[in-house]
Amino acid sequence: LSGVLSFSSPSPAELFERLLHGITTMTDLAARLAAVIDPARIRTDADSLQQYGRDWTRYYAPAASAVVFPHSLGEVQALVQLARAERLALVPSGGRTGLSGGACAVAGEVVVSFEQMREISDFDPVAATVRCQAGVVTESLQQYALAQGLYFPVDFASRGSSCIGGNIATNAGGIKVVRYGMFRDWVAGLTVVTGAGDVLRLNQGLVKNNSGYDLRHLFVGSEGTLGLIVDATLRLARAPAPARVMVCAAPALEHILQVFHAFRARLTLNAFEFFSEAAQQAVLARGHVRRAVDTVTPYYALLEFDAEHEPAALAAFEACVDAGWLADGVISQSDTQAAALWRLREDISESITPRTPYKNDVSVVISRAPAFIAELDALLAREYPDFDVVWFGHIGDGNLHINVLRPLDMDIDTFRGHCERVNSLVFDVLARYQGSMSAEHGVGLLKRDYLPVTRSAEEIHYLRGIRQVFDPDGILNPGKLLPAAESA
Repeated sequence: LSGVLSFSSPSPAELFERLLHGITTMTDLAARLAAVIDPARIRTDADSLQQYGRDWTRYYAPAASAVVFPHSLGEVQALVQLARAERLALVPSGGRTGLSGGACAVAGEVVVSFEQMREISDFDPVAATVRCQAGVVTESLQQYALAQGLYFPVDFASRGSSCIGGNIATNAGGIKVVRYGMFRDWVAGLTVVTGAGDVLRLNQGLVKNNSGYDLRHLFVGSEGTLGLIVDATLRLARAPAPARVMVCAAPALEHILQVFHAFRARLTLNAFEFFSEAAQQAVLARGHVRRAVDTVTPYYALLEFDAEHEPAALAAFEACVDAGWLADGVISQSDTQAAALWRLREDISESITPRTPYKNDVSVVISRAPAFIAELDALLAREYPDFDVVWFGHIGDGNLHINVLRPLDMDIDTFRGHCERVNSLVFDVLARYQGSMSAEHGVGLLKRDYLPVTRSAEEIHYLRGIRQVFDPDGILNPGKLLPAAESA
């Protein structure tokens, strides 16, 4: 029984005393929420609290006090104003596909689910923009754009369940960053409700707007700590040309970057991904896709490019084989074959989920990637001799996903302890290469205490100040993103 959090004096003892004396009950909380949200759209049953209180992270027990489903900007604003008046903590929720605990409600928060706000409107064919409510599923936007003869290029494996609001809040990247950039690059305008209960309409689709600070970009990547994203105006691209997908077998990890440079010198790449044989084995074990090439090597590269570049791609492939960087390869000849090849990369996360992987999502400047990878690979082999380590990621933009798989006979807490011990070593290496401890998955709860690896004490000081301005009472996604003051 929880739901009221005091941020003016947030000690656990005081919170316990409040609960002990019955100041807040589920029934009482639901009654107060009903002042701004239709009671039919308020849930306090155990199944809902479990479902909506967690994301794809599996290291935190959900402990939400209620789940609400607003339908409009007015309801979101009224909810924030109520929360501010009554010291309610709010956790925004979309598709809950995050991997850092950013959408987890673990301390009695009220979950604000945007899954019933899924309107797509205000399509502008001249400006090539469209307005989406926060709960619009990524794939729905992609399909809408194609129906208009256009294209929304930010793409990732969770496209069928991730939502626009969450994508913006985490500045999602995905599989085509090497050509199209991050989510931030496609946000032309935002409507948000700040933690102070104010509505901000930011940029409103303008291409040029040089009128001072662009607050829009503060909310991209803010993980729900500054305000609740209600809707966004997004830019669309022209429809893509027919594409080809190639999967190549590489004898060593360092060869992957050499292959990238060889192909990029000859043609424009839509995507350049890599994965290990261990990752491929996890996907193949499910029996729904086949091995791409007969030659078994430790690592593989997956490339996508416009079909018109196929001759150049074949020439690059031959050059890489001659150099000893590649041992085999296959190129798609149909959309069906291309989709099957992509499954080898996109289905990795889902395939390893039963092993409760501990994920590191790091990035370095692409020119430093070969040396960084060599050093990190040696460290992981030394420190995790008895654990399975699965590598994959968007290596074309310097982003690596390192997944340590939990042994089936080891409990989660023990496993996490082992991983966090090695984290300090991994991040020591990362800091020397001036990389990021969270390339695209966000910081959330899981990586919060590691923020000083990437951000200086001075930066964190300013980040706290920004958060205080937009959320003066600390009601929005408390405990996420920024480490406790004493650890900064």
